[in-house]
Amino acid sequence: MPASTAAIQKSTFDFLKKLAANNDRDWFNAHRAQYEQAKENTESFMDALIAKMNTHDQIETPSGKKALYRIYNDVRFSKDKAPYNPRFAGGLRRSKPLLRGGYYFWIKPGASRIGCGFGNPNADDLKRIREDISLNYADWKKLLKSKGIVTTFGQMEGNQVKTTPRGFSPDDPAIDLLRFKQYWFERSFTDAEVLAPTFLQQVNQTYKSIRPFFDHVSEVLTTDANGEPLF
Repeated sequence: MPASTAAIQKSTFDFLKKLAANNDRDWFNAHRAQYEQAKENTESFMDALIAKMNTHDQIETPSGKKALYRIYNDVRFSKDKAPYNPRFAGGLRRSKPLLRGGYYFWIKPGASRIGCGFGNPNADDLKRIREDISLNYADWKKLLKSKGIVTTFGQMEGNQVKTTPRGFSPDDPAIDLLRFKQYWFERSFTDAEVLAPTFLQQVNQTYKSIRPFFDHVSEVLTTDANGEPLF
C-alpha cells in the first residue's frame, strides 16, 4: 500500500470492538478471516510508516509484520485471563548501537496511543543518563520544555524511584529528573483521528518531534566523557 494512501480501516476497528465483546477462542476461530484482514491492514499501515520514517531516521525493524506484537494475551502473570488482547500493538527499533530510543503504538478503539522514549534502560545506560542530567541539568530542562515536546506530548512520563538514586545527592538541583528510571512520552488519538487519512502523517510527525531528545540521549550513550565515540 503506498504511503500516501495507507490508513487504518474502519473494519479493523470493528473487528477489535467485536473481539472485546466476544473474547473467547470459539468466537475468534470462527472469525479468523476478519482477524487476518485486520492484521494485514495494520501491517500495511506500519509498512508505510516505516518507509516514511526512514526518510528522516534509521529504522531497524524491517516490516510491519515484524513490528506487531501477538494478539494473544499472556495470562501467566495477569489477573485478566481473557485469551486475547483486543488491540494491535507493536514497536519500531532504531538502528543500534548509535541510534537509541524506540517507537511504540497501540491501535485500540477508544484507547489508541503512540509512545516513544526509553522504557527500560539497562543499569549502565541509566547511570550514564543520570550523570548527564546532573552535569547538564539546564540543557535537559531546555530540551524538555522545547515547543516540539510540550505541544506534542505535554511532559515526560515514566516510573521514578521514591528516594534518591544511588550515587547522587538528595540536594542535587536536578533531583526531580534524577529520580526518573524511564524516559517516556505518549500521545493519545481519538477513534476519528486514527481512521482519518491524515493519521499516518500525524504519527510520523509525532515521532519526528522526539528526535532532538533521542539525538541528545544517543550522544550521551555512545560517547565517553571527552565526547569520543564508543562505537
